[in-house]
Amino acid sequence: MTTLAIVSLIITAAACFGWFSARVFRLPVTIGSMVLTFITSMALMLASHWIPGMHTWAVALVERLRFEDLILHGMLGLLLFAGAFLLDLKYLAQEKLMVGLLSVIGTLLSTAGMAVTMHWVLALLGGNPPWVECFFFGALISPTDPIAVLEMLHRVGVAKNIQAQLAGESLFNDGVGAVLFLAVLSASHGVAPSLGHIGLMLLVQSCGGLVMGVGLAWFCSELMRRVEAFEVEVLLTLALALGGYALAETLHVSAPLEAVAAGLALRRLNMTHHHTEISHASLDRFWKVIDEVQNSILFVLLGLEVLVIPFSRFTMESGAMAALGITVIRATVVALMVGVVRLFQRGHETSILTLTWGGLRGGLSIALALSVPAANGRGWILATTYIVVIFSIVVQGGTIDLIKRFGYVVKRGAR
Repeated sequence: MTTLAIVSLIITAAACFGWFSARVFRLPVTIGSMVLTFITSMALMLASHWIPGMHTWAVALVERLRFEDLILHGMLGLLLFAGAFLLDLKYLAQEKLMVGLLSVIGTLLSTAGMAVTMHWVLALLGGNPPWVECFFFGALISPTDPIAVLEMLHRVGVAKNIQAQLAGESLFNDGVGAVLFLAVLSASHGVAPSLGHIGLMLLVQSCGGLVMGVGLAWFCSELMRRVEAFEVEVLLTLALALGGYALAETLHVSAPLEAVAAGLALRRLNMTHHHTEISHASLDRFWKVIDEVQNSILFVLLGLEVLVIPFSRFTMESGAMAALGITVIRATVVALMVGVVRLFQRGHETSILTLTWGGLRGGLSIALALSVPAANGRGWILATTYIVVIFSIVVQGGTIDLIKRFGYVVKRGAR
């Protein structure tokens, strides 16, 4: 199939499954699309018993998509920029301490906790996993996924302060997770980085990405002030989102943090300009559409990935235990961080239950799992990660509305 045919097939599937999700099954479009794609993928696997070559064709199609490159070096920059650009800066500023603790200290604690948990779980299931494999899994599954979290927040009426905590954490902890993943990758090659080296990597990559994002956003904002053409302003923001991400990757600084910083800085800088100088409402509508369309496509791709996941009884059991483990560790870390914040901010309002259940994992974790070297347990890591992601998106993301009954979620109109 040609590239155009593959893209057309994916978009058509996203459109059809989205229609059935909204019209027939009354499910959130993204969750419904992923579930329907998952069912379709399983049907293709079963159909191969009667139609030889069907499963082989489908697997070849998925492998040609190169999910990890498509996410890490394609869609992620746009999705992070859109999420940051549309974020409420007022509430994010109020929650900076909580966001900082969750995205840095919380991610570090969760990574260590999941590594220890998986080492114990796999040994219990009869495996003998090296510690480096367990730390690979801990590093890729601990950061909450900004794509899944922001999609959930867009359709569920979460109180704005809690929304800022969840969204801010998911946008900023990718930089920490990426540094940890690279550190484990170095250790797998026989080069064990010291804590000082890891800290220096985190500082250089994070600060480099943040500074670059802010600088490019300032330049873009100044250009936008000097033109009265909506289409040019859209092109400038697209250039910032895509070009800035690509430049950060080229210079080996944190591209995810560059995209986040660029989105936040551009929003803040544009707020100081008169509405006639910049088409604020039109830009918001454009980036909301970009965000929603990409989410729908991404969730279809997640459903297709089941065709290439090496499932077995062992990985099914490890996946179930990992889903339980990451939930317990998430609750523990969130409770600890909330306790620390309340030492400095008396009466700080939050919800441990919402922060725990709303910390979703998604396509970014799967993309990182696909990047794990085959010699370092990629098989079990990929299958286990996929099960955790399915549980996170379908079960956690699909039942977050139930938290309203406990008074932690409010309707959008009451914000």
